[in-house]
Amino acid sequence: MPLSEQEQRLLDEMERHLMQNDADVVSAHPGDRALSYRNLIYGAVLLLAGIGGLIVGVVVGGVGGIIVGVIAFAAMLGGLMLAFTPVHRGGGRGPGSSTKTKEPSPSFMDRMNDRWDRRHEDH
Repeated sequence: MPLSEQEQRLLDEMERHLMQNDADVVSAHPGDRALSYRNLIYGAVLLLAGIGGLIVGVVVGGVGGIIVGVIAFAAMLGGLMLAFTPVHRGGGRGPGSSTKTKEPSPSFMDRMNDRWDRRHEDH
């Protein structure tokens, strides 16, 4: 079912408004930053070590237990930050990287627009 003329105009107006006011969102490249599996593993190990440290701090008790607990909490916090901090994916600057320039894959919205166009071409 195609859009009515009023719906199409409203959609075009919303798109123009988005392009004018939110240019930084539209021009952002989501593929430039991603989570690193290595950092996820190291962060999870640090988080588990922090939980273990908290348990040890409770068992030890006293001033020493508090110190161990604070250090363990800092380790847990550091593990979470390490695990979920995105790393910058540079384009072919690392060792062993290919010199070929890979064409970027289309974004989700580009794929949806292509599907929409194909659907309306068939009807």
